[in-house]
Amino acid sequence: MRQGRAEGYQEFAVARAGHMYRSACLLTGGDTHLAEDLVQEALGRLYVNWHRVAKADNPAGYAQTVLTRTFLAHQRRRSSGERATDVLPDLPDPHAADADTPLRLTLVEALGQLSAKDRAVVVLRYWEDRSIEETAEAMNVSSAAVRTRCVRALARLRVLLGDVLGEYATP
Repeated sequence: MRQGRAEGYQEFAVARAGHMYRSACLLTGGDTHLAEDLVQEALGRLYVNWHRVAKADNPAGYAQTVLTRTFLAHQRRRSSGERATDVLPDLPDPHAADADTPLRLTLVEALGQLSAKDRAVVVLRYWEDRSIEETAEAMNVSSAAVRTRCVRALARLRVLLGDVLGEYATP
């Protein structure tokens, strides 16, 4: 790759990596290690095709699409359901001053209980704020499938969260 292209890719990767990581954390249901792996794999795929990505109308959207498809491909692998241990190695700091941490953990846990495709729809539509058509394109499904999955996923989240969110509502 030419030096100019490599610099363009590097600038793009540095600028988008944090956002991609946050999206990957939501897609994986809070598995930060898998999220890092997905971002690294997606950035690698972007590097290989940087000549095409750089010419795209929306390189950031292209990157998110690659990340989503990388996640969905990972979920189809047989080994994606394997877990090394029951113990969570990364526990939140009990002395942290962030009052929203329990709510975030509850939401991430609920997202983790959705199917991979339902989780992808919720993250793309509501976290990434993509349109139905953009979500359908990123997931390589029809717009009707996205609408159906949105309704089903949100209903499932409501059941999973139950009255938990009521505790966090402001009076």
